[in-house]
Amino acid sequence: MYEERASRLDGAVVWTRTVDRRAGDVHPVLPDGCMDLLWADGRLLVAGPDTHAHTAGELPATRYVGVRFAPGTAPAFLGVPAHELRDRRVELADVWGAAEARRLTDRIDAAADPVAELEAVALRRADRVEPPDPLLSEVVRRLEAGGTVAGAAEAVGLGARQLHRRSLSAFGYGPKTLARVLRLQRALTLVRAGVPYAEVALGAGCADQAHLAREMRDLAGITLGAYAALANRETPQPSGSRTTA
Repeated sequence: MYEERASRLDGAVVWTRTVDRRAGDVHPVLPDGCMDLLWADGRLLVAGPDTHAHTAGELPATRYVGVRFAPGTAPAFLGVPAHELRDRRVELADVWGAAEARRLTDRIDAAADPVAELEAVALRRADRVEPPDPLLSEVVRRLEAGGTVAGAAEAVGLGARQLHRRSLSAFGYGPKTLARVLRLQRALTLVRAGVPYAEVALGAGCADQAHLAREMRDLAGITLGAYAALANRETPQPSGSRTTA
């Protein structure tokens, strides 16, 4: 079972998932441009930005709690460029040090409400770090709305090379990849709403249904039909909730 709510941390989402592996409770984790701070059965981890789907077996836990950060906001919080964590799940100890990770893990393990405690960890940390780059937040806003990379770069006054370099640090990959990932997420939202695939393709910004099918294969690793079947069985968790259950 998956649940989420808006976090008190600006732009973030707090989510939980309980996995019943005996019942075949498995969902692919799809790219969404986000990064997560995870508590998984007593382990604290960081999930980096994805460029492809992740599948079962990476984190064999049954109970997960996560704080999902909006695209571009986690690197300042973590103190690590996003490209160093691209397509990776790493122990928090590798990012903040073993002593700090153990202290926080013990606190969350002992909490009556691990969800609230993990969010509190994120809030305390956020108060001590620099805010995200406002130019890149504007880039995300424009790309989420279906704008072009060139248009976003022009709007924020960055050249192509400057935008690419800053995007690697903030998003884990270049702006063109981010645009593809955000377009995929627009498409998945429409699929979950039951919109016909041809309309999904146009609504998300793909050239046609064949283009959307290729993007699903390349980024999600599944077909539109397979994703729709998952959506009908149980609303899949947003890909940022990287339980890889």
